Amino acid sequence: MNEHASPHGSIVSRFRRHELNGSGQRDNALIIAPSPFVWRDPSTIPTRQWLYGRRLIRKFVSATVAPGGVGKSTLGDAEAVAMTTGRPLLGVAIDAALRVWVWNGEDPREELERRIAATCIFYGVKPEDIGDRLYLDSGREQPIVIAQIERAGFTIAVPTVDAVIAAIRERRIDVMRIDPFVSSHRVTENDNNAIDAVVKQWAKIADVTGCAIDLVHHVRKNGGAEVTAEDARGASALHGAVRHMRVLNVMTKDEAAAAGVENRKLYFRADDGKANLAPASDSSEWFNLVSVSLGNGGGGPDDHVGVATKWKWPDPLDQVSVHDLRAVQTEVANGRWRANVQAADWVGKAVAKAMKMDASDKRHRAKIIGLLKVWKSTGTLVEVDGKDEARRTKTYVEVGTPAND
Repeated sequence: MNEHASPHGSIVSRFRRHELNGSGQRDNALIIAPSPFVWRDPSTIPTRQWLYGRRLIRKFVSATVAPGGVGKSTLGDAEAVAMTTGRPLLGVAIDAALRVWVWNGEDPREELERRIAATCIFYGVKPEDIGDRLYLDSGREQPIVIAQIERAGFTIAVPTVDAVIAAIRERRIDVMRIDPFVSSHRVTENDNNAIDAVVKQWAKIADVTGCAIDLVHHVRKNGGAEVTAEDARGASALHGAVRHMRVLNVMTKDEAAAAGVENRKLYFRADDGKANLAPASDSSEWFNLVSVSLGNGGGGPDDHVGVATKWKWPDPLDQVSVHDLRAVQTEVANGRWRANVQAADWVGKAVAKAMKMDASDKRHRAKIIGLLKVWKSTGTLVEVDGKDEARRTKTYVEVGTPAND
């Protein structure tokens, strides 16, 4: 008999086997007995146990999907250090320090140590801040393969699953990161049945141990285009089986221009690709990769390692006053200015003159574009159609509602 008790003590599943006996009755045939719903006061149902933001939750599997080189492992390392210290290093509040197991199936242990060390250096984390709560393993030394292809098809490696469960229980792990997911199995990546079974084995591990599991996964090649959850490599079953999936994308050229960023490849954003247990976020989370020296050169060059940091999209109104807007309106009123940013008489040049900025500077130009967008939305500047010298219709910008305190 295989029984699973529900939170209020009833039996969720009951299995028995019947085979045919001499009287034609069945013994050892599989019988599944439905469990009746038992009403209880909803206020007594335990709340979901969120561990990190609205992404990692006890007893569930989440996924992080991104192209190679964006920063998914680096971000995961910063999150691991944040969770083990209980500090909001990336702006996510943590109720209590957690015990985290990072398993990387690709890189050698020393490389994993470099990344954690760089993260600790940047954020000023000391050994006593982490204590015995962080566990770090390389698949080169300790492989974890929970499913594989055999002659009859794919099979779950039950001894490996049991060993992982025992390890999580022994160390009281709260969060386990599998990076990358593909290294944790040897089944055909495009086989929906096999991938579904593998993800559900990870879900079983999460369920019976009470930990949260994050599967890090690659996307298929797409020529550098922006990726979505549907671009996750292999079978779509992964997307269907996890409870939350976030997608990472490097900053685009247009976003870099709007933000005034020089090297866009050092910036990336995280978006909700799937959020079954919490509302999807309407806005992206942004991160910046910074280089940290380990000081390990011993007279030669040091190793420099990237660390993920929280990055905030520039606010065009930062350090801008009503006095500045009045000066801009005066400058706009004294000329005739086009809305087109490519025009020689672009209104941004009037803004730059009034605010002592340089419209040719990338950062200043990005701020000016942002300010124009805000002021047009509030009606303090308005767009109107007019004729140029050649009697062609163009869009101009004029003063709208006068600025006031």
